[in-house]
Amino acid sequence: MSTTSVTGAILAGGKHASLAGTLKALLTLQEEAIVLRQVREMRKLCKEVIVVTDTPKPFFDVLDSSVRIITDYYPGRGPLGGMHSALRLARNPLVWIAGSDMPFVSADEARRLMTGLTDGVQAVIPIVRERPVPLHGLYDSRCSEAVAGLLTVGEESMQSLLGHLQWLGVPAEADLEQQGSHDFTFEIRNESDYERANNLLVMARSTG
Repeated sequence: MSTTSVTGAILAGGKHASLAGTLKALLTLQEEAIVLRQVREMRKLCKEVIVVTDTPKPFFDVLDSSVRIITDYYPGRGPLGGMHSALRLARNPLVWIAGSDMPFVSADEARRLMTGLTDGVQAVIPIVRERPVPLHGLYDSRCSEAVAGLLTVGEESMQSLLGHLQWLGVPAEADLEQQGSHDFTFEIRNESDYERANNLLVMARSTG
């Protein structure tokens, strides 16, 4: 598929979307909001970028008008709820989905996943340390139907979603333990992770 057929979606809602009272997407790394880093990286592959959030107002002050800001149809249902809105409202048939706490998303890795797109495959998921990473995967937008089905019966697990899709796993290209700030799976869960993310960027700049 060409770049025009891919939507990038950043899931920035839910009870884990904040750290110390600040939305993780709006935390700064090297004086830049994480969401801006993510949008810039996604635009290397995607013509459309979406942010899904239950608190849209703060994002209007940070993002330019080319980034679509949408809200959850199933509010308070975690990443799966945000994923449903992204898949349902994406203007392209393929959606690259990431969490707002993942500052090092990689267009190169997402592009590699596209090689796994064949007939009958609904999603292509990176395999890192022998485990799938659903929140850096590529999904057919029609997966919204499977997501809605799970949410309707009260299921909110990303792993459960994989059990309802025909998906292909693609091993990550390199040993991420050695990549530092290039580890696209890195997530900011707490203050320690946030500090580490800043340190990784400082180290990468000093050795680059």
